[in-house]
Amino acid sequence: MRTTVGIIGAGPAGLLLARLLHNAGIDSVVLESRDRAYVERRQRAGILEQGTVDVLRAAGVGARMDREGLPHDGIELRFDRRRHRVDFPGLTGGRSVMVYAQTEVCKDLIAARLADGGPLLFEAEALAVEGAESDTPRVRYRHEGSEQVLECDYVVGCDGFWGVARAAVPEALSATYERTYPFGWLGILADVAPSHDELVYARSDRGFALLSMRSPTVTRAYLQVPEGTDADAFTHEEIWDELDRRLEVDDPDWRLARGPITATSVTPMRSYVHEPMRHGRLFLAGDAAHIVPPTGAKGLNLAVGDVVTFARALTAHLAEGDPTLLDAYSATCLRRVWQAERFSYAMTTMLHRAPDATAFDDRIQLARLDRVTTSRAAETDLAEAYTGFPL
Repeated sequence: MRTTVGIIGAGPAGLLLARLLHNAGIDSVVLESRDRAYVERRQRAGILEQGTVDVLRAAGVGARMDREGLPHDGIELRFDRRRHRVDFPGLTGGRSVMVYAQTEVCKDLIAARLADGGPLLFEAEALAVEGAESDTPRVRYRHEGSEQVLECDYVVGCDGFWGVARAAVPEALSATYERTYPFGWLGILADVAPSHDELVYARSDRGFALLSMRSPTVTRAYLQVPEGTDADAFTHEEIWDELDRRLEVDDPDWRLARGPITATSVTPMRSYVHEPMRHGRLFLAGDAAHIVPPTGAKGLNLAVGDVVTFARALTAHLAEGDPTLLDAYSATCLRRVWQAERFSYAMTTMLHRAPDATAFDDRIQLARLDRVTTSRAAETDLAEAYTGFPL
């Protein structure tokens, strides 16, 4: 089989790239190691930046998002028993975010891909990327019990941190930067209406908590827990009790609504960047090239930025014969990636209490939060970063 662009991975990045290329008249083949049901149910990110929302709409896959997604014009910060709302549109000239789960984004993109008739192969395990430095790179993959080869003009690796794409970049040409945090997030889904109409980020002496949602009837919430914690280490009552403690404020009118917890999971926290994001005709996108702690809600949105950059660059190259944008792909993406890493690191270290935190560390965190909530300049910086860096 032959195509212009071979896409490894049918997460939101790979599927969106296929859609963008289709709209530009460029053929592609998407290879996904898992089955369709798995892709459409795996729980991941739920916050879409303004730029991501705009891209999905422009690509013709935003109709259900606009019907069922939850637009959010701000977040609430809680600390020292205080609460402060960050007004996104008022600080950014009208930008906001959308709560719409990654699972739903994938469902929309899969439906569009199948309607377009473009090749989308589930249970097609990519084994290796070969010939990345040549004009005809190849992806070896296994599908329906046999090993096959996808011949391409370009390969885009959207196959995550453990995929084969990054492994095709020679180690001698690679540089990696990373930080592992000594805590993770215990996440829950609960059948109960959210207790607040916007996300709540809470810093307490007991650790961080996040109150989020998946729909008007489903709550998503997170607790900071020690690294390596088992998802079943706490009873459901203990989880609700701890959320209550960490979200506590001096407001008699606010109450945490409790309900049946339907799922629990633990997410590790790390920051990671691989440079460069291009080797020959192999391009890395999303978690294949970078990972951010979820505090800043940047992971999915960074992946969208990568594939938008690639699609624009390839379209310009094929239409005009100018490789300038393609040659600049890695540098262009990395500028945005490092700003997202900066923001995610700043949010994580401002809101999470380290296991070895001292009284001095606690006071610095409170001072940082006080600065954000009393300085329009500092608050604007947070709002601009949260709603998204330019694509």
